[in-house]
Amino acid sequence: MTDDIPFERHAPETGRIEQLAPLIRRIVAPNPGPFTFTGTCTYLLGDGDVAVLDPGPDDDAHLERILTALGAARLAAILVTHTHRDHSPLAQRLKTLTGAPVYGCAPHFAARPLAEGETNLLDASADHAYAPDRVLADGDGIDLGGLRIETIATPGHTMNHLAFALPEHRVVFSGDHVMAWSTSIVAPPDGAMGAYMASLERLMARDDALYFPGHGGPVREPRRFVSALLAHRRMREATILEAVRDGVGLIPELVERLYRGLDPKLRGAAALSVFAHLEDLSARGLVKTDGAVGLHAHFKAM
Repeated sequence: MTDDIPFERHAPETGRIEQLAPLIRRIVAPNPGPFTFTGTCTYLLGDGDVAVLDPGPDDDAHLERILTALGAARLAAILVTHTHRDHSPLAQRLKTLTGAPVYGCAPHFAARPLAEGETNLLDASADHAYAPDRVLADGDGIDLGGLRIETIATPGHTMNHLAFALPEHRVVFSGDHVMAWSTSIVAPPDGAMGAYMASLERLMARDDALYFPGHGGPVREPRRFVSALLAHRRMREATILEAVRDGVGLIPELVERLYRGLDPKLRGAAALSVFAHLEDLSARGLVKTDGAVGLHAHFKAM
């Protein structure tokens, strides 16, 4: 069902300091995996006064590469898109070493309180130690030696997720909200499908030329790509709703029907994605359960 999305699975090399544009460099952290691709992309923005965007996991080798890339430049700001452990933990060590302030998303929070008996399966992936010096809101800006960086609120993957734009260059750093190599996981209560879809709609209304995501290579035609993501999610929602109307009401059964041939390692993520759609469908009055909405609930059509 993802064949309709124009993925570009360029695999950036781990550990290299790459010049992507005159004021943009990238270093990929050594944390490859099924949800991180070749690793987390850390970006260095500016020249003279520099911002490090998404410093990444707490990894000594990655920290050394960032410091090497900075050289004699002044680290003026540390920017964070969201608080998953592959993006934000190195911010505190970088701040301690350089004195640079941490700007960006709010501390981690869930989309809603846990239901009785429910656990947040992604809580272990959250960086609860993250402590920004300034929380940036939608539309906030930072001026960095003549380079303007603006904040775009994009909740959904996590509820505190931000993207960062260089408006004069029509470039957006999209974090994990939009990636060229894969769809993003949306898993309640860590994230929420309704918020994620609304954030995609917000990006669709913009006229950006290029996205640099949190993993993988660039998204080269953002509006076309985001349009395909929206269509894919809507198709997935329609397929789930059709299955529920056919009497398939348990999430494991829905995963089996919707994701044929799926790698067993990804079944948990698929279940959370289906759950995110069902939670949103329930909130919109299109499906119901006999009890609380949850991973183990039995869903029925309205």
